Amino acid sequence: MSARILIIDDEEGIRFTFRKFLSAEGYDVADAENFDEAVECISGTDFDVIFADIILKGKTGIDVLREIKKRKINCPVIMITGYPNIETASEAVRLGAFDYIPKPIQKDALFHAIDVALQHKKVIDEKDKYRSNLEAIFRSVKDAIITVDKDLVVLEINEAAGNICGFSRNAIGKVFSSLHDCCKGKCLEVLMETVNTKQPAELNRMECRYNNRRERIVTLTTSPLLNSQGMFSGAVMVVKDETRLTGLERELNERRQFHRIIGRSEKMQKIYSMIDLLTDVETTVLITGESGTGKELVAEALHYKGNRSPNSLVKVNCSALSENLLESELFGHVRGSFTGAIKDKTGRFQLADGGTIFLDEIADISPKIQIELLRVLEEKEFERVGDSTTIKVDVRVVTATNQDLSNKVKLGEFREDLYYRLNVMKIMLPPLRERREDTPLLINYFLKKFNKKFDKKITAVSADVEKIFMEYPWPGNIRELEHALEHAFILCRQHTLAIGHLPIELQTFQPGNIPSPNTGNIEDPQAILQALEKTGWNKTRAALLLGISRRSIYRKIKEFNITPDKK
Repeated sequence: MSARILIIDDEEGIRFTFRKFLSAEGYDVADAENFDEAVECISGTDFDVIFADIILKGKTGIDVLREIKKRKINCPVIMITGYPNIETASEAVRLGAFDYIPKPIQKDALFHAIDVALQHKKVIDEKDKYRSNLEAIFRSVKDAIITVDKDLVVLEINEAAGNICGFSRNAIGKVFSSLHDCCKGKCLEVLMETVNTKQPAELNRMECRYNNRRERIVTLTTSPLLNSQGMFSGAVMVVKDETRLTGLERELNERRQFHRIIGRSEKMQKIYSMIDLLTDVETTVLITGESGTGKELVAEALHYKGNRSPNSLVKVNCSALSENLLESELFGHVRGSFTGAIKDKTGRFQLADGGTIFLDEIADISPKIQIELLRVLEEKEFERVGDSTTIKVDVRVVTATNQDLSNKVKLGEFREDLYYRLNVMKIMLPPLRERREDTPLLINYFLKKFNKKFDKKITAVSADVEKIFMEYPWPGNIRELEHALEHAFILCRQHTLAIGHLPIELQTFQPGNIPSPNTGNIEDPQAILQALEKTGWNKTRAALLLGISRRSIYRKIKEFNITPDKK
């Protein structure tokens, strides 16, 4: 494509001469007689070279030059004049004139000026293309990019710097330290380090707050900025927003340990989601599961993850107290209400006002306590023992049991209306044997815990111990695993736990020969007696055979009055 040239001159003879010379050489030539025609031409066509006479009718060639500069047109402008002087020359140069050509115009001088101007235009176009591409990249990068000179004056910033750092393009030309005290000054420190040392610097995962905006986690990297001669001229800082990535990592970490609950199995993920769903829902929650599965930890998570967390979480083990003592413990009493009541006592429900009360072993409460608890759940009020004054409370009730409450309802041992009131939402914790993939996580957790407790440096369990731990049915679940590791820690004097450090029931356990739990009727005294006889009255192994916890079998032995001589 031939070069496009514009001739601006009010003399027809000059314009004719230009057209004749240039058209003969294959150039695409346009001409204008005055300023208005010239503006019309440059408005509709991109020219490669423009010739403009300084002296025009009306406005001058200098006015044309000003208009070209105003429109930011990258085109060499060669001034034509018959009367050059210092004033017009300096003004033309200030406005960006590329060259002068005097009248009368010589053909050789004309073409020489055009050749040089076209070479210059080519360089300008290449530079402009490079800059445009660079600016496009600069704009498209999602990381904030800020360049400063050796005096920390901002040279350039991209749009992302506005989103991440709060900068606008008004920051260009200002000293970086004067903009704001962002990131507690850490970004300024990193920039200064690179400016002073002329070496790259990096600051990973730092907290960044600006004008009370939400917290961001960013990584800063700074590098020396070099000019075209390779000389140090400043620094470039890249700010990468890693808030979402950090959040995902934090979420992944939480899903391996939710509050104080350890586990990443699919069953535990569902429980975590259920806890998330229920934390701020004002309803009762019933937590079920075998002894040692972590029911109390779930109750803690429900409380401390929710909006009641600033207030108290009050825990009560309902099976540890007699009926009278439990009534007093839950609702309080006044002085003299019964023998031994020497002063007023505030009950647990009143202590938990605004917070949560956790009633563990709820299946063991008496019919009288069941009635009183039902009233509190429905009316949010109660009276202390020996007092007629009604006390109002705002308490969330979370309960737990390792027994089958629905079966106790069928047997008439638990009120049906209370059962349905407690069982609005249920979280069922799986036994450890049903989530064996969590065992290594639990082992590591307890290793860290007991290393700190006993001031030891035990780093692992042996392969044989790990195999036992992975295959043992754990009738006592996580609590039994914890106690087994604590037992081993006390005995171990090396860096690895071995079989000899384990409790005897684990030492004698043979991996690969796992007894199948008997899920039959454990309410049958004969079934319990047979399991005890089969294991030589080893209650732990008998519980293992029956698929119940060691605590449960002790309770059943007492309940059915089972003795070795009872047939």
